[in-house]
Amino acid sequence: MQIRASVHRDFTIAVIDDRLYSAFIEHMGRAIYSGIHEPDHPEADERGFRRDVMSLVRDLHIPTIRYPGGNFVSAYRWEDGVGPSEQRPVRLDLAWRTRETNQVGINEFGAWAESAGIDMMLAVNLGSRGLEEARNFVEYVNHPGGTWWSDLRRSHGVENPWNVNLWCLGNEMDGPWQIGHKEAKEYGRLADETAKALRGLTPTAEFVVCGSSHDHMPSYPDWEREVLEQCYDNVDYISLHKYFGNRSGDTLDYFATIEETGRYIQTIAGVIDYVKAKKRSARDVYICFDEWNVWYHNRDEDDRRVAQWDWPEAPALLEETYNFEDALLVAGLINEFIRRSDRVRIACIAQLVNVIAPIRAERGGPAWRQTIYWPFQFASRYGRGRALRVAVDGPTYNAPNASDVQYLDIAAVHNPAEGALTFFIINRHLTEPASLDLDLHGFDGARLDMHHSMSGHDPKASNGPDRPDHIVPVPGNGLGVEDNRLRGELAPLSWHTVRLGV
Repeated sequence: MQIRASVHRDFTIAVIDDRLYSAFIEHMGRAIYSGIHEPDHPEADERGFRRDVMSLVRDLHIPTIRYPGGNFVSAYRWEDGVGPSEQRPVRLDLAWRTRETNQVGINEFGAWAESAGIDMMLAVNLGSRGLEEARNFVEYVNHPGGTWWSDLRRSHGVENPWNVNLWCLGNEMDGPWQIGHKEAKEYGRLADETAKALRGLTPTAEFVVCGSSHDHMPSYPDWEREVLEQCYDNVDYISLHKYFGNRSGDTLDYFATIEETGRYIQTIAGVIDYVKAKKRSARDVYICFDEWNVWYHNRDEDDRRVAQWDWPEAPALLEETYNFEDALLVAGLINEFIRRSDRVRIACIAQLVNVIAPIRAERGGPAWRQTIYWPFQFASRYGRGRALRVAVDGPTYNAPNASDVQYLDIAAVHNPAEGALTFFIINRHLTEPASLDLDLHGFDGARLDMHHSMSGHDPKASNGPDRPDHIVPVPGNGLGVEDNRLRGELAPLSWHTVRLGV
């Protein structure tokens, strides 16, 4: 399979926002309790957080994390999670039919995020609550002192404010499953008034308004239009959510769902442009793709379990075991976000630990990296800089989800400050290697500095506590730079990070 491609140093898509490599964690299943927080674990620190999990989180170089939900936030009382831990109430979580002990709240999670070097992106409850509770929450979190809510925080042992600048105005408010579900105009008005009030407390704050829960919702994309017509001038981002799965067993069709994602982003970008023009606005609103991942292996069984169980505390839920095929899908999604980084400024892999997550942790046992950890980690480490357009000329295929899908998927990022040009490459072909000839326009004297790859694995193979390093990136071979061209052969069903010094 012959592939010709070219990249030019001046053909820039956008400067990538570092927050494209962010994450999401929710009070759900074992994401918090026995995920990041397990006081009785041998690896627990003085606050009860697992050091082994923290080490894996730090290695992802995540800039921002969305918290505390998710569906959970739409009935959440943030006040339940502050103050003396022994006085905190146990509540029923209506989203996942579980009991919430509130032993981890905003201050505990803030300390964890600070230790991990991650900024918080907090969600306010606009489902069962509203503007007043959101205003109080922001004052508690961000105001230095001298007021009721800020002094209450200080009395809880947190002298300095958390200074959170990114706020989600609810979660999936288009979804009938959501506690406090609203119609588009109703929600848009509430989001508009809430954003105005919260900006009065934190003038530099950025606000994310809820877009469609996914691109197959009956109200999509009219929901986005109606919501933005109400709040365009007071919000900065609109959220998109999408989960992926190979339910048909067709690997190539599974990979083709990445094309759906591109159409999703393009459609909402068009809606944003329409509303901007209609309002004669000078402001730009961008996309925050704040929930995305593979979620299908156990989804039906989990739905049955949730419907039957009797309010357990931190049960195992949505604990997907990811395989090599899933890792290639995640790598392709990240490539699509890079290519769309002129419109997608923030993206959050959902979630971070145990619940549909790149990191798994057994209660009382080990923690390990799942297969999807690696393409995310390499992109987060080496995908900062300017996204460049890549022209690819090679064989394509048709699938039920999309037509004319490239077998070879390439994204490119130029970091002038580091003198580096990085390519993230996936050969989707099931059996054929790809012979690549990539012309490097404007990068005279380029040299190969690094090549890591994952290939040769059964698509259904995975990592686990008994073999945590079964699928990991290894030094690649077969690629080189000559005559200002990156050339070589890429194995079938393979992923590569190739870093050139330029």
